[in-house]
Amino acid sequence: MADRFDGQLATDVVVVGGGATGCGVARDLAMRGVDVTLVERGSLNAGTTGRSHGVLHSGARYADEDPESAVACREEQAVLRRIAGAATEETGGYFLQLERDDDAYFERKLDALRDCGIDADVADGETLRDREPDVTPDVVRAIEVPDAVVSPARLVAATAASAREYGATILTDATVTEVDAGGGRIAVEVERDETGASVLGCDHVVNAAGAWAGRVAALAGVDVTMAPTRGLMVVLEHAGVGSVLNRCRPPGDGDIVVPHEETVVAGTTSVPVTDPDESDGTDAEVATVRSECAAMVPSLVDSTTTRAFWGVRPLYDPGGREATRGFQVLDHAERDGVPGMTTVVGGKLTTYRRMGEAVADHVAGRLGVEEPSRTAEEPLPGHDDPKRLDALVEAFGAVGPADLDVVGGESS
Repeated sequence: MADRFDGQLATDVVVVGGGATGCGVARDLAMRGVDVTLVERGSLNAGTTGRSHGVLHSGARYADEDPESAVACREEQAVLRRIAGAATEETGGYFLQLERDDDAYFERKLDALRDCGIDADVADGETLRDREPDVTPDVVRAIEVPDAVVSPARLVAATAASAREYGATILTDATVTEVDAGGGRIAVEVERDETGASVLGCDHVVNAAGAWAGRVAALAGVDVTMAPTRGLMVVLEHAGVGSVLNRCRPPGDGDIVVPHEETVVAGTTSVPVTDPDESDGTDAEVATVRSECAAMVPSLVDSTTTRAFWGVRPLYDPGGREATRGFQVLDHAERDGVPGMTTVVGGKLTTYRRMGEAVADHVAGRLGVEEPSRTAEEPLPGHDDPKRLDALVEAFGAVGPADLDVVGGESS
């Protein structure tokens, strides 16, 4: 960021958004030798990433409805276990069929898992309860899958630290107020409380603002229609669950229980919202999630709620079709006649590195950079040291609601 362009601070690429995807894009580009500046209006991990339930998906949850996403999760989970080990926890997981659940759905799920190459074994109810004693006696059988848990804060902080080690500049508490992509160099106006407004001159802008991507796109006169949904997580005092527990039925409210240290995260819901900044849920939603998850783990009825939080999924509405949970890279030069701007929408925390690589491939092609991605091979800083990861989280101010009982603890 030492260079200047017509009195402006100059960089090659401005990445807008400091969640997992934005940090992943910044890391990938910086490792290719691109000068990157990441701009985030709050702290890193402050949006959707830091408000997830923290499951590192094996792909099992999506196998029957979205096999392409399931395979991507399966592949990326293996990558993240390797490059981000101390940010993950090997819990394993199960899909539980209760007495009132559909036999046919269980069999479809099992077949889909095997078609996607996801390890899947069937355990009867007695075997499962031997492994997870707090599970309801109503469990008939379960599918064992290689789900895991990830700390979003550790993952984001380590990714940002890697990007910075390769020369990226990370600007937090910096709000983008204007994007002038009228031709030639792009001017990105940024407002910071301590320094006021400044302008970044760049060759390319990546909009990785998640549920807020439509707002960032509008600053450049581009229409990106988002269809965000709110997902509720309820954190309960409960140390008796060791695996990720999923209800083996079509996706619905209150169908997952995730172990986090001495608590569990029970989730989730899917409620459309119009403003991702005003997405608080209701007491009724909390009660529904608790009740539904207690069908799998009855002792949750008496567990103390320590907190509840809401995350907003960055679903993209392509127009004329249902909003998609897969990720898409939108080239605004081809799509809208606005050169030098790319938006990434959708996706999942588990596939954040792959999303970053896809965006970086596209941007590198636009900039004439031939260096390939190396993010799947090089471990993240602190990948083998939880204390170092937590120090990075503190340094970046990246603790989110999902990590309050993990970061600084003794896990992984």
